[in-house]
Amino acid sequence: MRHQKTGKKLGRSKGHNKSLRKNLIKQLFEHERIRTTRAKAEAVRGQAEKLITLAKKGNAAGESDPSYMVHTRRLAAARLADPESVKRLFDEIAPRYEERPGGYTRMLKLGPRPGDSAEMVILELVE
Repeated sequence: MRHQKTGKKLGRSKGHNKSLRKNLIKQLFEHERIRTTRAKAEAVRGQAEKLITLAKKGNAAGESDPSYMVHTRRLAAARLADPESVKRLFDEIAPRYEERPGGYTRMLKLGPRPGDSAEMVILELVE
Protein backbone atom coordinates (compact mmCIF):
# COMPACT_ATOMS: atom_id res chain seq x y z
CA MET A 1 0.00 0.00 0.00
CA ARG A 2 1.16 3.53 -0.69
CA HIS A 3 0.33 5.04 2.69
CA GLN A 4 2.27 8.27 3.33
CA LYS A 5 3.91 8.14 -0.12
CA THR A 6 3.73 11.39 -2.04
CA GLY A 7 4.12 12.01 -5.74
CA LYS A 8 3.48 9.97 -8.85
CA LYS A 9 5.55 6.86 -9.61
CA LEU A 10 5.70 7.41 -13.39
CA GLY A 11 6.73 3.78 -13.92
CA ARG A 12 10.26 4.32 -12.64
CA SER A 13 12.38 3.38 -9.66
CA LYS A 14 12.78 5.84 -6.80
CA GLY A 15 16.21 7.07 -7.87
CA HIS A 16 15.26 7.40 -11.53
CA ASN A 17 12.08 9.26 -10.59
CA LYS A 18 14.01 11.67 -8.36
CA SER A 19 16.59 12.48 -11.04
CA LEU A 20 13.86 12.88 -13.68
CA ARG A 21 12.08 15.46 -11.51
CA LYS A 22 15.30 17.37 -10.82
CA ASN A 23 16.18 17.46 -14.51
CA LEU A 24 12.71 18.59 -15.58
CA ILE A 25 12.66 21.40 -13.00
CA LYS A 26 16.18 22.45 -13.99
CA GLN A 27 15.19 22.56 -17.67
CA LEU A 28 12.03 24.51 -16.84
CA PHE A 29 14.03 27.18 -15.00
CA GLU A 30 16.70 27.24 -17.72
CA HIS A 31 14.43 27.44 -20.79
CA GLU A 32 11.25 28.74 -19.09
CA ARG A 33 9.24 26.33 -21.26
CA ILE A 34 9.44 22.56 -21.73
CA ARG A 35 7.51 20.06 -23.84
CA THR A 36 6.73 16.86 -21.96
CA THR A 37 3.96 14.40 -21.16
CA ARG A 38 1.03 15.51 -19.06
CA ALA A 39 1.81 13.07 -16.22
CA LYS A 40 5.41 14.32 -15.92
CA ALA A 41 4.29 17.95 -16.05
CA GLU A 42 1.73 17.39 -13.28
CA ALA A 43 4.36 15.64 -11.17
CA VAL A 44 6.86 18.50 -11.54
CA ARG A 45 4.57 21.53 -11.49
CA GLY A 46 3.98 21.65 -7.73
CA GLN A 47 7.66 21.27 -6.88
CA ALA A 48 8.65 24.04 -9.29
CA GLU A 49 6.08 26.42 -7.81
CA LYS A 50 7.24 25.63 -4.27
CA LEU A 51 10.83 26.42 -5.26
CA ILE A 52 9.78 29.78 -6.72
CA THR A 53 7.88 30.60 -3.52
CA LEU A 54 10.93 29.60 -1.45
CA ALA A 55 13.12 31.92 -3.55
CA LYS A 56 10.62 34.77 -3.18
CA LYS A 57 10.62 34.41 0.62
CA GLY A 58 14.42 34.20 0.68
CA ASN A 59 14.80 37.37 -1.39
CA ALA A 60 12.25 39.28 0.71
CA ALA A 61 13.80 38.25 4.05
CA GLY A 62 17.37 38.65 2.77
CA GLU A 63 17.38 42.38 3.45
CA SER A 64 16.50 41.99 7.13
CA ASP A 65 18.13 38.60 7.81
CA PRO A 66 20.95 37.60 5.44
CA SER A 67 21.33 34.19 7.11
CA TYR A 68 17.76 33.28 6.05
CA MET A 69 18.64 34.04 2.44
CA VAL A 70 21.65 31.71 2.67
CA HIS A 71 19.40 29.07 4.23
CA THR A 72 16.81 29.29 1.44
CA ARG A 73 19.53 29.12 -1.24
CA ARG A 74 20.92 25.98 0.36
CA LEU A 75 17.45 24.40 0.49
CA ALA A 76 16.95 25.19 -3.20
CA ALA A 77 20.43 23.87 -4.06
CA ALA A 78 19.63 20.58 -2.31
CA ARG A 79 16.49 20.17 -4.41
CA LEU A 80 18.00 21.29 -7.74
CA ALA A 81 21.64 20.10 -7.49
CA ASP A 82 22.74 22.71 -10.04
CA PRO A 83 24.34 26.01 -8.91
CA GLU A 84 23.50 27.81 -12.16
CA SER A 85 19.79 26.98 -11.82
CA VAL A 86 19.76 28.18 -8.20
CA LYS A 87 21.41 31.46 -9.19
CA ARG A 88 18.93 31.98 -12.02
CA LEU A 89 16.00 31.09 -9.77
CA PHE A 90 16.93 33.64 -7.10
CA ASP A 91 18.29 36.43 -9.33
CA GLU A 92 15.97 36.35 -12.36
CA ILE A 93 12.85 34.24 -11.83
CA ALA A 94 11.79 35.00 -8.24
CA PRO A 95 11.94 38.83 -8.56
CA ARG A 96 9.56 38.59 -11.55
CA TYR A 97 6.85 37.11 -9.33
CA GLU A 98 7.30 39.42 -6.33
CA GLU A 99 3.72 40.73 -6.54
CA ARG A 100 2.09 37.49 -7.72
CA PRO A 101 0.51 35.37 -4.94
CA GLY A 102 0.93 32.04 -6.77
CA GLY A 103 0.25 30.22 -10.02
CA TYR A 104 3.65 30.65 -11.64
CA THR A 105 3.27 27.92 -14.26
CA ARG A 106 0.87 27.17 -17.12
CA MET A 107 0.13 23.91 -18.94
CA LEU A 108 -0.91 24.09 -22.59
CA LYS A 109 -2.27 20.88 -24.12
CA LEU A 110 -0.76 19.82 -27.46
CA GLY A 111 -2.61 16.58 -28.16
CA PRO A 112 -1.40 12.99 -28.38
CA ARG A 113 2.15 11.96 -29.28
CA PRO A 114 2.19 9.99 -32.56
CA GLY A 115 4.20 7.01 -31.28
CA ASP A 116 2.25 5.99 -28.20
CA SER A 117 -0.64 8.49 -27.95
CA ALA A 118 0.72 9.93 -24.69
CA GLU A 119 -0.91 13.28 -23.99
CA MET A 120 1.69 16.03 -24.57
CA VAL A 121 1.74 19.47 -22.96
CA ILE A 122 3.92 22.55 -22.79
CA LEU A 123 4.79 23.53 -19.23
CA GLU A 124 5.89 27.14 -19.06
CA LEU A 125 6.50 29.92 -16.60
CA VAL A 126 3.82 32.61 -16.68
CA GLU A 127 4.97 36.08 -17.73
